[in-house]
Amino acid sequence: MRRRLLADEQRLAVIFRRLAWQLTERHRPFDRTVLVGIQANGVFLMRRLRHLLEAEIIPGQSVQTGELDITFYRDDYRRGKTLVPSRTRMPASLEEMHVVLVDDVLYTGRTIRAALDALLDFGRPRSVELLCLVDRKFSRQFPIEPTYAGLRVDTRHHQHVKVSWREKDAADQVILIDASS
Repeated sequence: MRRRLLADEQRLAVIFRRLAWQLTERHRPFDRTVLVGIQANGVFLMRRLRHLLEAEIIPGQSVQTGELDITFYRDDYRRGKTLVPSRTRMPASLEEMHVVLVDDVLYTGRTIRAALDALLDFGRPRSVELLCLVDRKFSRQFPIEPTYAGLRVDTRHHQHVKVSWREKDAADQVILIDASS
């Protein structure tokens, strides 16, 4: 297996800052916007963005956030496998809110399709945008495209994108793993 580093901690710090500024341009003052991280890795990215926004870009203002588990909304889970959901924590209602779904890697679009179904349990948002750290282009099974993307990577089906987070993996990095070699 061949591994190629796509982004190290320094490059990711620049990407996080760029994404936070892009959100600011479109959503400031964030009073009707909710950042919703998809469990599990989307939550790490959502928390980073919230911290950058509240600590550096719009100090004194708070950004509403949520954490969304999509385990029982997926259409591609394995039958017979025990499903263990993560925590869902959302504002009381998403009614008339601007929602930014946050995930680490966009590949086939199935995760986002499931997240859209799950979101509707919390009300009808005014709008939904997608922010992903890595967009694996040319791999969609659903017509889903990100509004904001940190990296865009051309990949093949035998390749895998691994995002590591300081909070659970000791370092921030994005690696492309080629299983064909």
